[in-house]
Amino acid sequence: MTTGGVLIAQFEQERTRLRAVAHRMLGSFTEADDALQEAWIRVERADTSEVENPAAWLTTVVGRVCLNMLRDRREHAFEMPDPVIDVREEPEHQAVAGDEVGLAMLIVLDTLKPDERLAFVLHDMFAVPFDDIAPLIDKTPATTRQLASRARKRVQERPRTSDDLPKQREAVNAFLKASREGDLEGLVSVLHPEVVLRAGALEVIGGRAVAGRASTFRRFATMAEVRFALIGGEAGFVSWVDGVLFSAMAFTVQDGQIAAIHVIQDEKQLARLVS
Repeated sequence: MTTGGVLIAQFEQERTRLRAVAHRMLGSFTEADDALQEAWIRVERADTSEVENPAAWLTTVVGRVCLNMLRDRREHAFEMPDPVIDVREEPEHQAVAGDEVGLAMLIVLDTLKPDERLAFVLHDMFAVPFDDIAPLIDKTPATTRQLASRARKRVQERPRTSDDLPKQREAVNAFLKASREGDLEGLVSVLHPEVVLRAGALEVIGGRAVAGRASTFRRFATMAEVRFALIGGEAGFVSWVDGVLFSAMAFTVQDGQIAAIHVIQDEKQLARLVS
């Protein structure tokens, strides 16, 4: 049995992990913080006399709050999720950021139905048993397992980085060099034939189609001050134009070629993510 005071203390100890749960569920750090605030209120008010595993119980509380928030969402235009952006290059920071969730993953998670997302995130990312997840969505453990399996298949189909960080950075540098030089064939060579470029609602698919935007890349690359960054644990860069934060670009690299490019240009989002 656990007292309310112990659970509140446990909540503070688990806050970083619980925020990670909420972020993977909601894709937004602002909404994740709102979810934690609501979960905190529920913990303070709850009868916790029968709680035997505080960490697991707190995870399900946060999961339930996030599930309700997802179900209450209205249809809206696509918004790029919030990745962790780290412009520091010290090895210890690289190791931490390497555990983060990339933009491609967050985008796929945003396409899942709320119940699928909950089942996948809690089970596959945080090892919560299906028996504990099932009551949150009013499903049987077997059905919950099927929901997670369906979500897992979608997640596994996303572009995924296969190269280590130095090789990722090499591909990013090659992209920048070709962009600055207006080298169309150089861009084509560093892009996977089925590369996906996403910038807000814009989506461009195919190496030639993406490289065809060379004039745009060149104008940007020659005007901007660029700094290498880890974005959701993957190589990328953050750019400034005339000293003003302009964009963040994350790259998914497979066998030396860029398989996906995700661009964040929303000013308010960038201000939240880049310190």
